[in-house]
Amino acid sequence: MTNSSTRPIVRGARAPFHSSSHDVLFTELCSILFTSLSRSDQCRKGMQYLRGLLETQGRKSIRNIAALLGEQASEQNLHHFICDSTWDWTPIRRALATYWVGISPPQAWVVQPMIIPKTGQHSVGVDKHFFPTLGQVLNAQRAIGVWAVSEEMSTPVNWRLHLPRAWIKDDLRRSQVSIPDGVDVETLSECMIEASLETTRRWELPVRPVVLDIGEANAITIFEKLGATGTPLLARVGGDLRLAVADSILPGCGGKLLPAYQIMSLAKDMRRPVLGKDSGPEPARRLNLAATVRVGLPSLPSPSSVQATEAGHTAGRGELLLLGVGKDGGRWPAELWLTNLTTTPPASLLRLSKLTAKVDRDFTEIADQVGIRDFTGRSFGGWHRHVTLASAAHAVVALAN
Repeated sequence: MTNSSTRPIVRGARAPFHSSSHDVLFTELCSILFTSLSRSDQCRKGMQYLRGLLETQGRKSIRNIAALLGEQASEQNLHHFICDSTWDWTPIRRALATYWVGISPPQAWVVQPMIIPKTGQHSVGVDKHFFPTLGQVLNAQRAIGVWAVSEEMSTPVNWRLHLPRAWIKDDLRRSQVSIPDGVDVETLSECMIEASLETTRRWELPVRPVVLDIGEANAITIFEKLGATGTPLLARVGGDLRLAVADSILPGCGGKLLPAYQIMSLAKDMRRPVLGKDSGPEPARRLNLAATVRVGLPSLPSPSSVQATEAGHTAGRGELLLLGVGKDGGRWPAELWLTNLTTTPPASLLRLSKLTAKVDRDFTEIADQVGIRDFTGRSFGGWHRHVTLASAAHAVVALAN
């Protein structure tokens, strides 16, 4: 499934966000976010850049933001503030996440990739990738975003840039874009894991399910490493993921390694109606159907000997649920989800899975509009500072709507 954050950027006239409600939230948020900036000139430039992201027409480049601000800030000063300054973006992200949790408690943390197409070769992390969801090769940066999400609203609160080996192992390229010494090679799976752990564990935010689309990442790695930390997980997986069947309801399959699609096809008769919040006219809506099968990962001990609890659920090391969802009369299964939330009802799991669509909509309608993918500089720190302030601009718009 292709989401908005993995589609190429569509350029066009983008109207600025400005209203009296934005002004109130802007002032309140700035007073909270910029407390970690030790110098008053940094606070001022942070507010100016944030206002530029909200009010600049079209692309939110440093040049266009400076043109909007006029004599308030030169392009050179803004460029230095974003690309060459030393202020740390992490405390600002953490302050944004903490503020958001107090205003709009999230139901989940949604981890979602973002593709940033580029024309040149010099921006940090840019490389040629084949993106299966798009069916094409793009010259692009790739990042992982962590969003605080409820059914009502969402905002990105943290980002991690996935850097290809060619950038990490080339000392000259590292130096040219100022990649810190501590940044090392990591897989896309490790990038997702680290982004999740920093946000949900190290920042001491409320424990909520982490919902993610595995995509090109390795589901086994993610469930082993994140699951070992006690993180509640719900992940969309591909049909070719091989899992160990641990459910006696599928006769003759116990302990066998089968593709997820085959497992759920065998469970077709186990489908049950579940309540959803599909949009559209009532007559046009089709019933949501869901089924679950107990499974285990190939590298974990098989949970086939797990004992049932009094509540009718199961418990055991490595136990997971494979969730299949679809529409009455439609393709089965339309989606496959893997989770360690083994006692959560299918209807609740379905509602959690729908939060990815909320992120998709908000990315298109807000994040891209405030320039989340518009950074034109080349440096590692500049990219991080830009997306941090663009995330704050997203939060202002989301809360004011």
